[in-house]
Amino acid sequence: MTAALRSIRAADGGDADLAAFIEIVNDTSPDESTSIDELRWADATYPGAARFLAEVDGGPVGAASVGRIYMYPPEFDGLWASIHVLGPFRNQGIGTGLLGAVSERARSAGKTSLHVPATEERPEGIAFLTRRGFVEYERAKIIRLELAGLTPPAIDMPDGVSLVTLAERPDLVPGVHTVAVEAFADIPGGDEPTAAGDLVEFRVRDVDRPSIPPGAFKIALETATGQVVGYASLLMLPGSTRAAWHDMTAVARAWRGRGLAGALKRATIGWAIGNGLDTLESGNDIDNVAMRAVNARLGYRPIADRLVLRGPAVGAIMDR
Repeated sequence: MTAALRSIRAADGGDADLAAFIEIVNDTSPDESTSIDELRWADATYPGAARFLAEVDGGPVGAASVGRIYMYPPEFDGLWASIHVLGPFRNQGIGTGLLGAVSERARSAGKTSLHVPATEERPEGIAFLTRRGFVEYERAKIIRLELAGLTPPAIDMPDGVSLVTLAERPDLVPGVHTVAVEAFADIPGGDEPTAAGDLVEFRVRDVDRPSIPPGAFKIALETATGQVVGYASLLMLPGSTRAAWHDMTAVARAWRGRGLAGALKRATIGWAIGNGLDTLESGNDIDNVAMRAVNARLGYRPIADRLVLRGPAVGAIMDR
């Protein structure tokens, strides 16, 4: 019998390689699916990422990607990475080869660590990484709200606060950014605080992104002053018009503890129901007790935890 020819190569930005990459990612990680539009948006917004394809006898069977973690400063010591191998081709050294490829890219950028997402739904992926020196860095409690049969909840904004949408008031983005700067710094999880970035970066990532519906982007204003005191937004899942992710729910520090986060969340739920969505999902770090309590009161139910594992950008390694 002829031995299978195995290779790992850098993927280009053409439709064929992107389609192969997407097919593997969506097959192996349906909870974090992607699309060509999503990848092209990411490439335009966050340059410098690299993708790899593993092939057996010329056919793609594995995929990996690596790039800067833009929510951390440039000097952060690690890059994010993802590794995917189709089921029939696991335990044959392909995942190990892909890990070596993304590690080499990290080392060439002067980085010593990788941050790789994983989920409790696929414990074999966690085991693959822990055997190679990775440890849990962050853990998010993932939740889902099934919208079938629900009626839009009463929003019940706190006294002195009014609600508008980004579609109605695009001029409020600088005020939204001010709230985000506070909120991002306070998000629990990991050893390094995240950052909203400057206004230009924030707009591209969290406001003007094509998959963020402006009508679902709810902005809370202090009625007396017109100042932005909170916001909430949804992110449509790649390739879907019926499911969305709670991208962010943020409240200015001075306005916390007044029920504003819950009101903003109810407003986005109402939009989702009114626009025919089937499900909403969200995730919060295990230490984010306040937001997890808000979600529980709104009827969200837990699904599998998602993790970020941190480990070494390895040199030559043996499969095991």
